[in-house]
Amino acid sequence: MDVPPVPDEILALRASIDNIDAALVHLLAERFKCTRRVGELKASGGLPPADPARDRQQIERLTGIADASGLDPAFAEKFREFIVSEVIRHHESIAAEHAGRDVPVLDTYS
Repeated sequence: MDVPPVPDEILALRASIDNIDAALVHLLAERFKCTRRVGELKASGGLPPADPARDRQQIERLTGIADASGLDPAFAEKFREFIVSEVIRHHESIAAEHAGRDVPVLDTYS
């Protein structure tokens, strides 16, 4: 069975998708650099790794942005939850380091 050639428009869209994926990875790397520093500041200041009030504010803000942008707010919330759970895990690890316990080194894309 012969497969028709991929149209030029699909190839162009795929190239854009590849660029967007690369940008997302770079943005996530930058975000994790920032959140690592936040974790260090929290640990040295005796603050807990998680901030439920900030989390609630961000959920409301980001689901509003998603809705206004035409992105399913439920998807945006799932994506945010995935990122935040990693950030909290990193902050817990940093807090443990500051408390003098041995913990594995985490890759925070830095």
